[in-house]
Amino acid sequence: MPAPLQTLKILDFSTLLPGPYASMMLADLGADVIRIEAPNRPDLTRLLPPIAEDGQSAQHSLLNRSKRSLGLNLKAPEAGQIVKQLVAAGYDIVLEQFRPGVMDRLGVGYEALRAECPSLIFCSLTGYGQTGPYKDRAGHDLNYLALSGLLSFYGRSTSPQPPPPPPMQVADLGAGSLHLVIGLLAAVIRRQVTGEGGQVDIAMHDGALAWNALGAAKWLVGGENPAPETEVLNGGSFYDLYQTKDGRFLSVGSLEPKFWQGFCQAIGHEELFAPGMNFEVTNQQSFKAHVRAAIQSKTLAEWQAIFAELDVCVEPVLTTEEALGHPHTQARHMVVEVPVGDGRSQKQTASPIKLSNHTPDYPFTGVALGAHTEEILSTLGYTHTQIASLAAQDIVAIPPTE
Repeated sequence: MPAPLQTLKILDFSTLLPGPYASMMLADLGADVIRIEAPNRPDLTRLLPPIAEDGQSAQHSLLNRSKRSLGLNLKAPEAGQIVKQLVAAGYDIVLEQFRPGVMDRLGVGYEALRAECPSLIFCSLTGYGQTGPYKDRAGHDLNYLALSGLLSFYGRSTSPQPPPPPPMQVADLGAGSLHLVIGLLAAVIRRQVTGEGGQVDIAMHDGALAWNALGAAKWLVGGENPAPETEVLNGGSFYDLYQTKDGRFLSVGSLEPKFWQGFCQAIGHEELFAPGMNFEVTNQQSFKAHVRAAIQSKTLAEWQAIFAELDVCVEPVLTTEEALGHPHTQARHMVVEVPVGDGRSQKQTASPIKLSNHTPDYPFTGVALGAHTEEILSTLGYTHTQIASLAAQDIVAIPPTE
């Protein structure tokens, strides 16, 4: 059975996390992705520990699995010509993560490449988009979340200290990567119907603001700003995390009456359940004090034994090690062995997208910068001598021979 996206041919100019994560998702579904990376400005994720036996960062190897690497100095005019040749040869989807205007200055912007392929799809992923007063402003995940309003009602109302940054890059991966994949695939479907390409403009700030959907609705219609621990789902109700006797934590999500009743029975406080009770944030702290004391009376293992047989939306807070080894994780094949080379492999998290008649193929982990330069250029008609000359001029990058 052919891979779902095997007809997509993508040039990926992105670095760090959001762009590479998006193109990894596409490669996992069969897209042919060539990652173009400057030899004089390598992706900083290459430096992140731990470093695996093949000399590559494990995090870089995950984000860039199944992608071929072309080392290309885009400031050289010859490099721009190579990009145009690739576009003309069928790599008609471009993914870039520079600030607005950079690709134009390099001679490989939308208009320049559209001249080679009128049906080109040109996807730009930035912090603040291609328009607006912040379009040229630098930013990172925490900044986009701050400006989206989401961080204003994150944390504890009684704590004098600000909450820590979220444990994963919400704006980068969720608001950025996922929306980029959706926008790219929407453009592909439109092109299949109309033959028309176009530009896809994804801003991580836009995505984070859109994800503040419930908070925005509360303000736009009700005129009320959400605050920490004032909402049903941000700690204002019993929907929360509770510490156990041994310092671990339980997540309690027993929102619906049938779940809340079962939970109250399990912790020995059936009196906390009232039929038809309102789940708005009213008098919740008295409920939570009883819940907090009850949960602290037993260890995590004791609670796990109790809730293992109950369907009440209560689960332990696992470490990463525990989460990866969890029976459900294993049953869903969410940890896979990806070839590194020389018969070796590396464990990585798998694609979460399950499709009938398709098993994701992970041919190799992320590779050394320029590992496929010769292979790619040879398909464009470059000879070994010409490639060696380009490498000598620092126009292309080729891994050193051992």
